[in-house]
Amino acid sequence: MRPLEFRFSQSATDHRRLPTLDAEIAIVGRSNVGKSSIINAIANRKRLAFTSKTPGRTQLLNLFVLGDEPARRGLMDLPGYGYAAGASKKAQASWQKMIEEYLLERDSLVMIIVLVDGLVGPTALDTVMLTWLRSHGLPHNVVATKQDKVKSSQRQKRGAELAAGCDLEPGDVLWVSATTGLNVDRLRRRILTWLGTG
Repeated sequence: MRPLEFRFSQSATDHRRLPTLDAEIAIVGRSNVGKSSIINAIANRKRLAFTSKTPGRTQLLNLFVLGDEPARRGLMDLPGYGYAAGASKKAQASWQKMIEEYLLERDSLVMIIVLVDGLVGPTALDTVMLTWLRSHGLPHNVVATKQDKVKSSQRQKRGAELAAGCDLEPGDVLWVSATTGLNVDRLRRRILTWLGTG
């Protein structure tokens, strides 16, 4: 399957300052879960989204749009929740407000991809996010990252544990690896379907 042709559009601290699209997907997850790596893998581009070993580098709403002008479909990279190196509590609180307003108010939002670290499993922050999304009736899909870092002998057990921690069945969670490319094509196909182009 051909990579999705996303390109960077705009960053902002308020979703109302971003272009209006027909449909877009948001990617959320704990700091250092690998959001930027997954976005780059989906687009088959090394530097579309900035990657860093330092948690909390993404501090804005970063919009990537699909295809040619006029851009009507897109992908939103949201700041990671949790620890952010060098950020004050006040700054982190402002990011939370920014994220919540985007998720609740963005009319073009059709799906939220919740990334969960496959090696660590769902943390308390992940379960809080999932509970919050469910309480607001927001459409979401859980994707487990870093499958390549989980020992092959532990993958079935880890898969069951991670799904249970997210209050899901194992088959409800898609496991991916930005490093090996595992299931990246499957995720691309889902994204196209959610955006109404598949």
